[in-house]
Amino acid sequence: MSEAASNPPAAARSELWKSFRRLLREPLGVFGLSLVVLVILAAVFADVLTQWDPTRINPRDRFLGPSGEHLLGTDQLGRDLFARVLHGGRIALYVALVSTAISLAIGIVLGLIAGYGPRWLDNLMILLFDATKSFPTVMLALALVTIVGPSLTAVVVVVIIVNVPGYARIIRTQTIAIKSSEFVTAAQSMGASNARILGVHIMPNVIGPLVILASMDIPVVIAIEAGMSFLGLGVRPPTPSWGSILNDGFSQIRDTAWIAIAGGLPIIITTLGFTFLGETLRDVFDPRLKGR
Repeated sequence: MSEAASNPPAAARSELWKSFRRLLREPLGVFGLSLVVLVILAAVFADVLTQWDPTRINPRDRFLGPSGEHLLGTDQLGRDLFARVLHGGRIALYVALVSTAISLAIGIVLGLIAGYGPRWLDNLMILLFDATKSFPTVMLALALVTIVGPSLTAVVVVVIIVNVPGYARIIRTQTIAIKSSEFVTAAQSMGASNARILGVHIMPNVIGPLVILASMDIPVVIAIEAGMSFLGLGVRPPTPSWGSILNDGFSQIRDTAWIAIAGGLPIIITTLGFTFLGETLRDVFDPRLKGR
């Protein structure tokens, strides 16, 4: 027996390393990974990369163009746009990662229950998923903000409500396909509890595609956060956000286009990075989908 076969963790690490090497052989994957790493590093080291306070108002420096001192110029209040973009990346990544992780956890639990439970429970949960998914995101955001007020928490809650039904449906479909498999039947015959069957035998076999899908949904979440902040439904000023920067530049776009560019460019970069990385991960882990 080979060493990898006798040592499952070593075999898993070996397979993960092979997948990473396949990722590095794909130009789009490398490009997407580079953009994602760039966005993450810029957000983490925002305080190191700029000397300016993103919320400091300096009316004498308002509407300055890009220069060596202000790389992306300043806005209508004299705030450095480069600093606001970097710190806005923290807000965007926080909302994307936290809300996606919570959506995944809830979606996995609900999907497993719907797929493995009795038929009446499955029908009831499908009805709940469809009803929740039918609400337009903007209308849902308006309703929630009317109740609790604009805040970062409101953005996270909206994203969770929007994403959970889709994740739960995917897990439900795969659970239904797997629950009649021989290894699940064998576990049932040995007296394994439903919780053990779901957690040990079914979930590891259905969660992989969902993680890849979640990585591709991150730019969508960032766009939702930016859109809500653009409409004044997200983070409150003076907290920097890419959406609020876009809103500041919208009214001045004819005279000071760099404000709108500073707000839109990081959204484009982040969207391209996570989309290319997610597409390549899908091809690496499921070669049958390559080229579709």
